[in-house]
Amino acid sequence: MHLPRLTLTALLLLVSHAPLPAVDAAPPTLTQSVDQAHSELWQRFVDPHGIIRDYVGELPTPEDCKLGKPNAIGWWSPIENGPMFNGLYLPAACERARRSGAAADAEQARRLAQGLMKCASVSEVPGFIARGIGTDGVCHYPLSSDDQTHPWFLGLHAYLKSGLPTAEERKQIIAKVKEVATALQATHWRIPCEGDFKGGFRGGFTGHLFRDAVRYLYLLRATHEITGDPLWLQRYHTARAERPAPAGKTRIEICAAGYPFDREAIPHIDESQLWIYIGSQASLAQLIVMETDEALRASHRTGLTVNATSALPALKAHTTFDNNDTKVFGNANWRALYPTWFPQPTQADAAKLAKISDNTQRGQRKDYESRYMKNPLAAAAIVALLGDGTERAAIENTLRHYDYSKLNMAEFFFAECAYYALPVGK
Repeated sequence: MHLPRLTLTALLLLVSHAPLPAVDAAPPTLTQSVDQAHSELWQRFVDPHGIIRDYVGELPTPEDCKLGKPNAIGWWSPIENGPMFNGLYLPAACERARRSGAAADAEQARRLAQGLMKCASVSEVPGFIARGIGTDGVCHYPLSSDDQTHPWFLGLHAYLKSGLPTAEERKQIIAKVKEVATALQATHWRIPCEGDFKGGFRGGFTGHLFRDAVRYLYLLRATHEITGDPLWLQRYHTARAERPAPAGKTRIEICAAGYPFDREAIPHIDESQLWIYIGSQASLAQLIVMETDEALRASHRTGLTVNATSALPALKAHTTFDNNDTKVFGNANWRALYPTWFPQPTQADAAKLAKISDNTQRGQRKDYESRYMKNPLAAAAIVALLGDGTERAAIENTLRHYDYSKLNMAEFFFAECAYYALPVGK
């Protein structure tokens, strides 16, 4: 039996219709990943006031803010962490503008600074920093926190040092920093509340933990650098030698111990809470820059290294994150997720309400992103803030792993925090 010969034309037709072998797409370069993260953040998460929202979702109304929906703290709403996010991100935005020299990057840094100023200008309570802004451009929740207030200083300090502000901007920012710091000094650095909670406080900076010590010292020293008032430097010198009970250590010694000093008080730091330590690491790095005593600088450097070494293993969790994961992010529909409401005359009532949710609506995506995106990127930022390029390869691998267009939570901006903390060319 003889099979017919295929003509050359027939053979070419067969080949042209044959399926091509699968070819994996080339992984993104570091620059492509960082630029994607930057673009996604500014397209989806930065509001018209220049404030970063937690996620894309319906904004709270004036009535929501007044009644406390989903809760009076503002937890789980799209405007939960505005000044915290802006303050942590603004140093990276300033560095991006410095490296690129682009007017567009400088304007974005300016918008972030304006967002921070907005958060400090919508309340009649001195020293109050609003978490974010609702539908009418003014409304906000009555409870702020130390986690919102400290990064507010951190971001504006970086902006003032960047050379980007106009003379008028500098004047306005310095005046606002002085106003807020003076108000907080009067409350013994406790965070004031407003509305139905006016006269109360939520968090502060004079405690005995590492994050208390480093933030308090930074706030005093930075306020001196910003305002030029020697009184703040005197307060800094006094505070660094104090021994907040029950630590038994000076604040300088606590800073040198790093965040492991807090593990007993704040469980699961390494697995899920590193994001609240980015600002502490950034503050310690700034204290090294501002401090003139070489022994104290070396002590701070010890704490900085302890933090980076401790956070490094958390980077590995990025390998578990699947960019094609399809878990439900039900948190965007916060009204359906938190339908229960009751009056909240106390902060404890607000915290209690915040724990009540419809788990059938919630889905698992937020927890997935928190564990395998937010925490590894926070760890990358903490390690990068060493400033010497240590573990650059591990940091870069983490930043390149994610498809930022598929993420629901804004905390992926930690990738830019890490990237712009790394030294150029090392």
